[in-house]
Amino acid sequence: MTTASPAQSRILIVDDEEAILETMAFTFSDQYDVLTAGDASKGLEILRDKAPVSAVITDQRMPNMTGVEFLAKVYQQHPATTRIILTGFADMDAIIKAINDGHVYAYINKPWEPAELKQLVRRAVDHHHLTLENERLVTDLQRANTFLEALMDRLPTGALALDESGIVQASNRSAEEYLELETDPRGRTLADVLSGERLAPLEEATRQLLESDTNQFQELDLPVEGGVRRLRVRTDPLLDPKGSNELGRVILLREISHEPIRRRFEELLGELTREKEDLRARLLKAGEELRGISLQVQEAQVPSASMQELDELASRTQTAIQNWLDVDDALAESDYPDAQLLMDRMRVATARWPVAEKMPEAVLTLARRVEAYYESGENPKRRTL
Repeated sequence: MTTASPAQSRILIVDDEEAILETMAFTFSDQYDVLTAGDASKGLEILRDKAPVSAVITDQRMPNMTGVEFLAKVYQQHPATTRIILTGFADMDAIIKAINDGHVYAYINKPWEPAELKQLVRRAVDHHHLTLENERLVTDLQRANTFLEALMDRLPTGALALDESGIVQASNRSAEEYLELETDPRGRTLADVLSGERLAPLEEATRQLLESDTNQFQELDLPVEGGVRRLRVRTDPLLDPKGSNELGRVILLREISHEPIRRRFEELLGELTREKEDLRARLLKAGEELRGISLQVQEAQVPSASMQELDELASRTQTAIQNWLDVDDALAESDYPDAQLLMDRMRVATARWPVAEKMPEAVLTLARRVEAYYESGENPKRRTL
């Protein structure tokens, strides 16, 4: 076995005649890292240990294992390696079998012309490099698609991509969940995907939007178990990378069941932040309103991340308010309340309040009072809120 620079492509020659191995090694040693084996079993070991090997050249007639049998194993174990078989004119049946079983790239008759064989091996090595590059590109594309699909599936906006003929070519998880699709929508017409009484309003809305030349939107209610889900639907053109040709349309579905409740929640936070006089009374009232918001979310029974987030925000805000009220009570009613406990409760309240950069002014005053009490131990016993 001869070796060459690691940068060179490897080829393997398998023949039971030592003279042929030496001749072949001499012929190709200036271009390739030449590996040789005197039998098929040894050749399989070399392929396993020295992979990747760009091309393998084998004689058909060898003891224990024929060239056809050998190449069939090579194809199974190293499908990217290009396979060439040497044979005589009388072995045409073996050549046909090699093409079928071993997927040979080429065969060459004995005796061969060195120049012809060198040209053939060069093409075989180039074919191997191209195969590996194609595999790398496919792997890279699959990996990129995996990341893209993972990203798209985590977006709260549902999306269905249609080609020019109205066939769904892609969808994300949000769209499939909003529409409660039980089967993969890809490869089906939009009308088929949106068929059925429950999705009829959406089918009509998307039909109108797709026929419109403007990027408008429509809002509609879809029934879900125990309630309704409100969606805002719009369509956008899907353009090629140059932005010159329209490839289809994208249907965007945004779940907005939470928006009216969310607006009231945000108004409530603003009112608390702006309150200058009797914050305590406003906080007590806000606690009741927040419980009402949580009840509205639960009664809506809409299985959406936005609803769950709103319910969590309402609960966190209630926790912040209750801690502020309890701290204020402790400072007003006890001579020496636990200073560390008061500090901890203020930290919890700050962490739970949804907009830390917009605290009510009286709460900031309360925080300063707690810090002063923690440092001095002096408590004037009066309310701040």
